[in-house]
Amino acid sequence: MPKICSFLLVLSLVLTACAPASGEIKITESAATQPAPLRPTDTPTSQPSETPSITPSKTSTSTPSDTPSPQPTPTYAILRGKVNLEKVSCRYGPGAMYLYLYGMNQGANQDVIGRNDQGTWALTMSRGDNKSCWVRTDLMDLNGDIMSVQPIHPDDYNLPKSPFYGPLTNVGAKRSGENVIVSWSPLILRAGDDSLQTPYVLQVWVCRSGQIMMESIGAYDTTASVIDESGCSEASHGRITSAEKHGYTKFVEIPWP
Repeated sequence: MPKICSFLLVLSLVLTACAPASGEIKITESAATQPAPLRPTDTPTSQPSETPSITPSKTSTSTPSDTPSPQPTPTYAILRGKVNLEKVSCRYGPGAMYLYLYGMNQGANQDVIGRNDQGTWALTMSRGDNKSCWVRTDLMDLNGDIMSVQPIHPDDYNLPKSPFYGPLTNVGAKRSGENVIVSWSPLILRAGDDSLQTPYVLQVWVCRSGQIMMESIGAYDTTASVIDESGCSEASHGRITSAEKHGYTKFVEIPWP
């Protein structure tokens, strides 16, 4: 009986050792090879990234622009003129006070390429020449209306420059009603430099009948009187230069009263 009890005890111990421990998880081979489920934060690498949204560009409307459309360029005539006097002077500017460039004989033909505002002087050029000069309009017979030619203003043509003399000094002006008196110090020339023509030229923009008009005024003394009416919206102004035989000194602005 004791042997039987001993055998049963040994058998019990062997069976207890072979049983699995409590709580142990056995993973089969098929379960280990399955991919783990994706968590919400996982993204497969083969998926395209999110495409950004595109905001449509603004489409231009047919609303007219505030910028005014360019004005058409005026078309001007070039006339042909023939000298109708025995001898005519062609000058550097539109007036008898400007230096003489050359003379023309009666019957000489010129192209008329410009005019002053009033049409009283014509800017002319000989064909084949590159020099232009001014002739009094009534000393030429024209094949058209002088006012159809392009107006040329003082800044549109160049007077010959004096290489030896500086600008006039002590230029001033005072007003008495509509009369403006301009004064300046004389230009002292070396012997032989006198042009023997009008020594001083004023270019003035003054009021006439409610409009600003440009005038050239010649002077032999160191003062000049200019009529400047009231009633213009633009301010009057002027400038002055002096001539010697080589050309003109630099313009000086007149302090207009």
